[in-house]
Amino acid sequence: MRYGLRDGMTGRITGRSGGPSRPADGHRGTRGRGRVPGGRGGPSRPVRRRRALRAERRALRGLRTHHPVGPARRPRRLRPQHPGQAPFPLRPSRPAGQRIPRPGLPATTAAWLRRALWTVALTLTGGVVRQGRLPRGGCVVVANHSSHADTAALLAALDARHAPLIAAAADYWFATPWRRRICRHLAAGFPVRRTGGGLDDLLGTAGALRAGRAVVLFPEGTRGRDGAVGEFRRGALLLAQRAGVPLVPVGLAGTDRLLPKHGRLRRTLVRVQIGAPLYGPVAPATARDAVQCLTDRAAAHGLADSRLRRRTAAVVASRRGLPLTFGWAFAEALSWPLMPELFLAVACVAAPRAGLRLSLAALGGSLAGGLLALQLAAGGAHLPAPLTTDRMRAEVSRQLADEGAEAVRHQPWDGIPYKVYAAEAGRARIPAPDWLLASAEARGSRTLTVGLAFAALGAVARPWRRRYVGYLALLGGGFAVGLGVIVAGWS
Repeated sequence: MRYGLRDGMTGRITGRSGGPSRPADGHRGTRGRGRVPGGRGGPSRPVRRRRALRAERRALRGLRTHHPVGPARRPRRLRPQHPGQAPFPLRPSRPAGQRIPRPGLPATTAAWLRRALWTVALTLTGGVVRQGRLPRGGCVVVANHSSHADTAALLAALDARHAPLIAAAADYWFATPWRRRICRHLAAGFPVRRTGGGLDDLLGTAGALRAGRAVVLFPEGTRGRDGAVGEFRRGALLLAQRAGVPLVPVGLAGTDRLLPKHGRLRRTLVRVQIGAPLYGPVAPATARDAVQCLTDRAAAHGLADSRLRRRTAAVVASRRGLPLTFGWAFAEALSWPLMPELFLAVACVAAPRAGLRLSLAALGGSLAGGLLALQLAAGGAHLPAPLTTDRMRAEVSRQLADEGAEAVRHQPWDGIPYKVYAAEAGRARIPAPDWLLASAEARGSRTLTVGLAFAALGAVARPWRRRYVGYLALLGGGFAVGLGVIVAGWS
């Protein structure tokens, strides 16, 4: 037995005989046992943290949300779906081997056709950009509503495999037979009464949701004007809860400028921002805040562009664009080795709106240069003609001897440069008026077609303007290969 004094700080007994001391309460020590050195017996901070994590895991194991297909597994993690909001109920895991319902082939085929139609229409009016995707299976889509163009934007942006259905006001879109046909066939609309019974109309689509389709609703009930999202009605939330499908918020930006309320159509880019799905019971304010967040994000998101494209468009759309195009085509008809269609491929894609006037300027320069080349060749002048061969000149001479000025109609198809035809026509003493008329028909069909085709390509590819440098690289490489093949074939 040891005799000593109790240490008031540590609770240990210290004695004269030495040896290891022990706690006064009879335990062996606190190191590594989760005890506080003060001797009070409480758990340490790491131990409390581990116990809290275990308690949180046990709570998550008990979390279950309803799913129409079958029982749900434990959710993997809990995270906020939108900045500044509380975490929403997690998506339940689908049992292994369970088939996800999909719409039938006729519905998806019609959806693909509608998506192609409205994609082309919106491309011609400024383009449409989509970010995000719908979840697999049926879902209820809620979006802000500021224009009749909202329906077209959603049909062009949503996945056609969901065969989306659009809720439409029965008192407007189904009031006359022609509106009813347009709404059903072009917009996949179904009527929803606004004066009573609308909830029953919505709940009637629960079967389509369980079959894997997407039902698009505008919970505001009418179009807004100031850009702010109005208060949401509960119909969409009740439909999603009754059908057991998620609620997907979507933000639209640009449709109010494309087709304003009681306004006329204007060109502008439309952006569609698809958010993360919301599972379980969702409050109207929560859904509205999610749509507002996505709408603000879509409105603030600028279209990525290439600095080189912007500079090219600024040059060709300015006063210098037409003289530059005219001079390029004029020089090519005399001696310049690069055809004007190459310049149009660069300029019209960068500035699609200037495509027609640039094509006309290229045609005018080509005709003027060809007429001058004919006069110089008739006077005995020999201009340099790089990347041409004697076989090309011999073939053109034979065609001119057989057909006269009409021989130039072969030029768009045989690969022989226009300057060879102009020079050989001068040596063959072809009359200038006949040559000008035949050249206008042959060159006009090719130059205008190529210029307008590249302008259409530039309009369609507007969402990918940031890839303009890569496009130029592909264009230059393809032109070099094609020119090499043509020259080698005529050598």
